[in-house]
Amino acid sequence: MKNFFTSFFATLTALLVFCFGAVVVFFVMLGALAAMGDKPVTLTKGSYLVMDLGTQIQDAPQQNEELEEFMAALGGDAKKRMQLRQMTRAIEAAATDDDIAGIFLKGQLSPGGAGYAQLREVRDALLAFKKSGKPIKAYLSYALTGEYYLASAASHVTIDPYGAILMPGLASQPMFFAKAFEKFGVGVQVTRVGKYKSAVEPYTRTDMSPENRAQIQKLLDDVWGELVASVEASRGLDQGAFQKLVDAEGFVRPVPAIEAKLVDRIGYWDVVLEELKADTGRKGEKETFKQIDLKSYAKLVSHDGLVARRDGGSKKVELGGRDKLGIVYAEGTIVDGDGNEEGTVYGDKVAREIRRLRLDDSVKAVVLRVNSPGGSASASEVIQREVRLTREKKPVVVSMGHLAASGGYWIATYGDRIFAEPTTITGSIGVFGMFLNFQSLTNEKLGLTFDTVKTGHFADAATVVRPKTPEELALFQKMVDWIYEEFTGKVAESRKLDLAQVREIAQGRVWSGSAALKLGLVDELGGLSAAVSYAAQKANLGDKFRVVELPRKKMFAETFSEALEGKKREQAVSGPVGLFLQQAAQQIRTLGEFNDPKGVYARLPFDLALN
Repeated sequence: MKNFFTSFFATLTALLVFCFGAVVVFFVMLGALAAMGDKPVTLTKGSYLVMDLGTQIQDAPQQNEELEEFMAALGGDAKKRMQLRQMTRAIEAAATDDDIAGIFLKGQLSPGGAGYAQLREVRDALLAFKKSGKPIKAYLSYALTGEYYLASAASHVTIDPYGAILMPGLASQPMFFAKAFEKFGVGVQVTRVGKYKSAVEPYTRTDMSPENRAQIQKLLDDVWGELVASVEASRGLDQGAFQKLVDAEGFVRPVPAIEAKLVDRIGYWDVVLEELKADTGRKGEKETFKQIDLKSYAKLVSHDGLVARRDGGSKKVELGGRDKLGIVYAEGTIVDGDGNEEGTVYGDKVAREIRRLRLDDSVKAVVLRVNSPGGSASASEVIQREVRLTREKKPVVVSMGHLAASGGYWIATYGDRIFAEPTTITGSIGVFGMFLNFQSLTNEKLGLTFDTVKTGHFADAATVVRPKTPEELALFQKMVDWIYEEFTGKVAESRKLDLAQVREIAQGRVWSGSAALKLGLVDELGGLSAAVSYAAQKANLGDKFRVVELPRKKMFAETFSEALEGKKREQAVSGPVGLFLQQAAQQIRTLGEFNDPKGVYARLPFDLALN
C-alpha cells in the first residue's frame, strides 16, 4: 500500500508540473506573439512593393492570421494568404505614396489560390497603379494562366531563359464516381429541376451530359475570351494574335514569347536583382534592393474610407462622424446551422451578422460579398430573408466574386444593385435532391441486415439502408419542384423580370458575369471596390467612413484553443498524384455538406474548376 501511495503522488506531482509547464509555455507564446504584433513595419524611401504571386487570395478577413504567423515563426508550414480588399487597397495607396518607387511581381500562383474574378480585380488595381507613372516589373519562370494574366499588366516583363508561358487555354475535367459507387455497393437516387442542373452528375454518370457539356463550353469560352482580350490590350497585340500563338506553340518558350511581344526580354534572376538594386539606389552594395512585401505594406494602409491611403502607422485618417459601412463575406459552401469553420457559409451565422448590421443605426449601408457555389436551400433562404429585411432600412449592395451561383445567387438576388466581374460564375438557378443508400454494401458485402417498425407510411423515408421507393421519390420531387418555383419566382420579383424569361434562363444553367449582365441577372460589371463605392454613394457617406467587416478576425487565444482541439487547416498535397487525391477527397468531403433538413440543394457542380 505504501508503494501504491508513493507511486500515486509521484504521478500526480508529475501531472501538475506538466500542466503548470504547459500554462507557462502558453503564456510565453502569447508574449512572443504580442512582441511580434508590436514590431513596427519599416518602409525605406524608394522601395519597391513586392507582390508574391504565390499568395493565396481570399475575400473574407483572415481569421487565424496571428496563429499562423506565430506557427511560421516557430518553423511551421503556413500558407501565404491575404485578403483581396487589403491587397487592392495597398496597391491603390502605393500609387500616391512617395516612398514607393514601383511594384515587383514574382512567384507562382498556388493551386486554388484565387479565381479569375479575384485576379481581375487585382489586375485592375495594377493597371490603375501604372497610370501613376511608376513602373511595374514582373519576373516569370513557368507562368501559368493566372500568373501571366497578372504579369501582362506590368510595364516590363522578364522571363527566365529556361522558363515558359503555359497558357494554352482553359479546360474543365470533372471526376465521376458512378462506377466506383457501383463497385462498392453505394446506390444513388436523385430528384432535380433544370436540364442543366449537373451537380449530381459526378455520382450518377460516367461522363458529362450533353447539356452540361454545352453550358461548360459556353462558360469556358466567355472566361477565356475575357482573359485573351485583356492580355492583347495590355501587350498591344492585334486581335486574335494571342490565340493563334498559343494554338501553334502550346507552351510558349522564351524566344517565341519575345517575338510575339508577350515579354520584353529574357534574363536570369540575378540580373533582375542587380537592376532592382540599381533602381533603388543600392548598386554595387551587398544588401538587396529596397523593398517591402505587399502584406506588410497593407498594415500601413487605412482600412476605412473610400480612398486608400497610407497612414504611416500613426497618422490616422480623419473620419466624419460615426457613420459606418458594413461588409459581410459569404465565402464557401452554404450549409445549415451555425459554426466557425473558415471557408463555410453557415446560414444562421451569416444571417445573424447581417441582422447585427441592420439593427446598428450607425451602419448606413451593407455590402454582401458572395463567393459561393451555393448549397443548402434552407440556409440560403435564411440569409436571403435578412437581406430583404435589411434592404427595407438601408442600401444592400451585392458584390459577386469568383462564384455566386445557385444558392450563392439565391442570397444575392434581392440586392439593390449586383456587381459581378466578367469572369464571375453565376446563375445556376436550379434545385436538386440526392439520396445515397448503402443496401448493397451492408447486405451483400458486409453481411449486415436491417428490419423496420414504424408508425407512419413515410416514417423511414430518410433511411440510407435501402433505396427510396417510387412513392418516396415522388414526395421528394414535389419538394424540389416547389423550391424551384420559389427560386424562379424570387428572381423574377427581385430582378423585375418576366417569370417566363427567368424560367428560360434558369434550368440550372451557369453563366459568366458578362453573360449574366446581358440577361439581367446582374446590374453592373465591377469588383468589390466598385460595390463599396456605390453603397457609400447610395448612403451619402462621402469619402470618409468606417468599415465593419464580418466575420471578424479571431483572437489568438481563440484560434490557439481550436488548434489544440485538432482543428488544423488542410494542407495541399503536391505533385500530380497528390492533386488527383486532393480532388477526389474534395468531392467525397462535399457529400458531408449535404445537411439541408429537407434534402434539397441549390448548388453548382462540385468540380467546376476552370484550369
